[in-house]
Amino acid sequence: MGFIMLGALNLPAVLILLLAGWPLLAASVPPQVVIADYKVSLNGLPVAVMHETFESRDGRYQITSETRARGVLALVQRHPGRLTSIGAVDHHGLRPQVFDGTRGKKDTRRVHSEFNWEANTLVITHDGRTETVELPAGTQDRISAMYQFLFLDHAALNSLAFALTNGRKLDLYQYSIGADTAVDTPLGRLQVVHLVKRHAAGETATEIWLAREHRLMPVKMRIVESDGDRYEQIIARLEIQ
Repeated sequence: MGFIMLGALNLPAVLILLLAGWPLLAASVPPQVVIADYKVSLNGLPVAVMHETFESRDGRYQITSETRARGVLALVQRHPGRLTSIGAVDHHGLRPQVFDGTRGKKDTRRVHSEFNWEANTLVITHDGRTETVELPAGTQDRISAMYQFLFLDHAALNSLAFALTNGRKLDLYQYSIGADTAVDTPLGRLQVVHLVKRHAAGETATEIWLAREHRLMPVKMRIVESDGDRYEQIIARLEIQ
């Protein structure tokens, strides 16, 4: 699952999780193709639709996420937001090599990241400048992180920490597992694992729901910003091959 891209590419990194090193992987073979559509809302009003594809074969993967504004927002955001992640697949799951985010060929807010695992460095390009930072083990980008769940065993969700780049910076977060529950979606009522971000007062609150019967695929996400704005993404279509 991708992330809400309604404005600049540096909007809050919505509900992105990464288990450092990802030591516990799913016992079954991960899928080769995933096609997913999501509905996006802001404070309960529909504002965008998101289409994603994940493909994995011959030790390589590619993820594409495209977000198109709807309603009034479409009048000011006519170009779709597009995220791509390309890399390798190994015994730890996804290992990103290139991440790119843009809203059209002339987008001055384009972000680009390159992962050098041999040198343990991450090169981040944004706003006309480039910087190099240390690359922690298991780091993901803002879209590959969500498909990394396809490689996890349920037991690995008990304690999560993540390292993530959104193309502008590298962040670290922690998540805890909430009570077992179910959520209503356009696909029906789904049994889910509920993850809640650990955060201090005044910080952004985030939650994610992973479908137990769909290989821990994210099917709902929510972020509540400090000003009260609430973004949600919910699954509308899911094909796993």
